[in-house]
Parts: sequence; structure tokens; C-alpha cells
Amino acid sequence: MSTPLLRGFPPVVDERARTLILGSFPSAQSLVAGQYYANPRNAFWSITGELFGFDAAAPYDGRLAALRAHGVALWDVLHACRRAGSSDSAIEPKSVLVNDFGEFLEHYPTITAVCFNGAKAADLFRRLATAPDRIRSRRLPSTSPAHAVRPGAKLAAWAVLLDPA
Repeated sequence: MSTPLLRGFPPVVDERARTLILGSFPSAQSLVAGQYYANPRNAFWSITGELFGFDAAAPYDGRLAALRAHGVALWDVLHACRRAGSSDSAIEPKSVLVNDFGEFLEHYPTITAVCFNGAKAADLFRRLATAPDRIRSRRLPSTSPAHAVRPGAKLAAWAVLLDPA
């Protein structure tokens, strides 16, 4: 019996978006909760809350609104895949379906920067997706609890969101 095909989330975006943060695919915990970065041990919300001055423990809709207010869009590279558990290494390569970035970036021409949340997101995007020449990209350290680095290192690296140019 194969693992079921899992489907990711729609993008969090509006016309103010200048920077797109891309993860690889939502964790099992995020899929159950129906929220990006739902694992409380994932540093995404604490880092973005610190950078943009919002409460990382605020209701989910409020956190999404804070990101949009700062010109940040949120999505994943993969639209769907098969994966047991939450590890990126468990994604079945033959099962991946990539989101349509050509159409998305055409619809949101103000997005000029893509920041990858970790190496897997960057690798998947570079291998499987295409983006217009206007897009600058940067790989940031994963906010996943599985990616351990010295305290403060992730926050320092993610500070590029304050001026992604």
C-alpha cells in the first residue's frame, strides 16, 4: 500500500507582496492543523514575529495578516507529494507536483525576491520550477526544529526579509 497523495496549501498573498517565502511542503502537523508552520517547535513564527514586530502566539489569521502587511507572501514549492511523516527526505521523488510559479509570479508582478526556507525548498525549486528573470532568490536556514544551529543564527540570517533587495 502506498502513502496517500498529500496536498499543500494555497498561497498567502496579496497585491502588496514583494517577497515570497517558499518552504518545501507542509509538515504532517501543519497539514492536520491546516496552517503553515503549525509545529510549535518550528522557529518560523518566532523569527518573523521578531522581525516584523507581531506576536508569534497571535491567532493564525493575525500572523498571516502581519506578513501580508509587510509585503511577504507565503507558499511551498510542492503542490502535492507522497511522504511518510514530515521529513523532506521522506518525500517520494516520483510523486511530486510543483506549484505553477510562472502563472503565480505573472499575476503578482510586485514579487521580486524569493527566500527559500531551507535547502530542500531551494533545491526543489531550482530543479523543478521556473521563474522570470526579475526574481532574485536566496536560501535561508530552515526554521525546522530538525535544523539546529547556534542561537540567534537563524534570526540573523532571516533579517534579510527586512530589506530583501
